[in-house]
Amino acid sequence: MSGREFHCDVCEGVQLFEAPPCVDGHGVDCPEFVCTGCGAAVLIATFALRTPRLDARRRRPATPGHRRAA
Repeated sequence: MSGREFHCDVCEGVQLFEAPPCVDGHGVDCPEFVCTGCGAAVLIATFALRTPRLDARRRRPATPGHRRAA
């Protein structure tokens, strides 16, 4: 079992959390942890997000009849 310290909402403080044996095949990268103080479980989820990119070809043209100052 591997251990990490996280804030436990039940214990209301920083506690040692351990990863139980993973039955899903994650190995050491298992996202499930259990508080050694009270037994509360947490799931650590990570997300990979791509940032949107502004593309010059997709910009909307100015509305017709709109005048720009010189």
